[in-house]
Amino acid sequence: MKRKEAKAKKEVVIPKKGLFNLSRPEGAHKRRKYLGRGSSSGHGKTSTRGSKGQTSRAGRHFYLGFEGGQSPLVRKMPKRGFVNIFKKEFQIVSLSSIAKIKESLINPELLKAKGLIKNKEKLVKVLGDADLKAAVTIQAHAFSKQAADKIKKAGGKPEILTINVIS
Repeated sequence: MKRKEAKAKKEVVIPKKGLFNLSRPEGAHKRRKYLGRGSSSGHGKTSTRGSKGQTSRAGRHFYLGFEGGQSPLVRKMPKRGFVNIFKKEFQIVSLSSIAKIKESLINPELLKAKGLIKNKEKLVKVLGDADLKAAVTIQAHAFSKQAADKIKKAGGKPEILTINVIS
């Protein structure tokens, strides 16, 4: 009877954690591999570098994709296609999302505030996927032909913002 009471009264004590009793996790500290310390070490003679050649020497420096002097795969592959350095990347906004905004003037700053575009400094293009019911003035860098027609049809005005090119 006394034993059961003693077990019931026994409380579980959780040790305090602090900087004084921290220990590193298992496997966090790996022992250093000692090289070139004789044949009995298991890493003697060539010190795990194989034998002879550029890769076995000190001071070796290679670029990413180095294949031991063989012509690298990157240089074997032919160049394909064309990359236009003057390409304009537009942020796309649809008329259906613009129709939900109850403002008379819609510009990139407002679109950014509403979360329809990510960056107000980048180019914005409006696409016409829905009809507008209210007459609104929309300022953007580009409009699809269909979007411009639908804005004009609703009594609004599509205004094209100029692209500032620094040269």
